[in-house]
This record gives sequence, C-alpha cells and structure tokens, in this order.
Amino acid sequence: MADGHIKATREDWLNAAQGALVREGVDTVKVLALASELGVSRSSFYWYFTNRDELLAALLDHWEERNTRSITSQCGLEAGCINEAACNFFRCFIDPGLFDRGLDFAVRAWARQDAEVRARVDAADQARLAALEAMFMRHGCGAVEADWRARMIYFMQLGYHALEVQETMEVRMGRLPGYLEGFTGQVPSQDIVDWFTAISAQHLEG
Repeated sequence: MADGHIKATREDWLNAAQGALVREGVDTVKVLALASELGVSRSSFYWYFTNRDELLAALLDHWEERNTRSITSQCGLEAGCINEAACNFFRCFIDPGLFDRGLDFAVRAWARQDAEVRARVDAADQARLAALEAMFMRHGCGAVEADWRARMIYFMQLGYHALEVQETMEVRMGRLPGYLEGFTGQVPSQDIVDWFTAISAQHLEG
C-alpha cells in the first residue's frame, strides 16, 4: 500500500485490480477507484500501463501463469504410478500457492461478457485437459481412455469448488481412496493415501 508522494508499484496495481475483479467483477476494475484504494494519484498508474485495457490484459496473463501453468506443471511431474500423478494434480486445489480458485472463477465470470476473454478461458481449459490427457497416457492409458478420464477428473474438480462444497479436510481425505480409484481405475496404495493426507494436513495447518 502506498500513500502521500510514494508511488505504487506495478505489483500494487495488479494486486488491487485482482482484488476488485475477485470481489465484484471486471466492471469495478477502474483506474480511479484503484488509485483511491492504493492512496495514490492516478498518474502513478501510467508509469506501468498505457490504459485500463493493458491492465486487464496483464491480469489475464497473471491468471494464466498462476493457474494454468500450475496445473500443467503439476501434471507433468514424474510419478511412480497414476495415483501419485493424480495427487500431484489435486495438490493444486489444496495449496493456495499453486492455484487461486477465486481468481479462476472471477475470470470465468468475466468471460461471460467478453468474447476475447472467453477464448482465453477456452484455450486455458484445453491446455489443462491436454496436460491431464498426457499424464494418463504416460501411465498406460490409450488416447480415448485418457480423453475421458481427463475430463472426469478436471470437470469434477472445478465443479467441486463451484458448488462451494462444505466439508472438513478429514471428511474429504476419507473419500480419497474411492476418488482415486474412480478417476484412475486403480486402487491406490496406503502409502499414496498417507502421503497425500499428510500434505493436505500441512496446508490445513498453514
């Protein structure tokens, strides 16, 4: 946060814009309102951005880097079995450092009123699904099976958060063996279940 004669940084502007987008939608991402929130004059904005459209483009770039890159990277990690690989994907949704759920849904809401943003969202979904398909294929699935398994696990995960399911992490982890078997077609070992449960507990405590 900046005030007085201190100039806000580019990151300050992006953080303020992201906060407004997530809280109230893209129509509230306005230079004057953000300047007031940051406690600076609007002239500070033009050190970093030519106009509001450039700020919005930077927000979309940040969303892709934060969320889509995380999913594709996690799906590409080496794993000893398909259930370990699936847990690497699930990790995006328990580690807020990897994936920002609020930002993802805010961008999807924005896409409903902007065809160019809709195209970016569609491309991001395709990239995420392609990474999941490749993950399944590395662990023995054929192309057709990898296609439908990728969609099962991805659409379920997004829907899980869109519905704002209220349950404790203990309850969720209790369902983990069944989820993994359903999504991968293979019964997970107890070691995999224990490993991912421990990871989840670390993030819950954090």
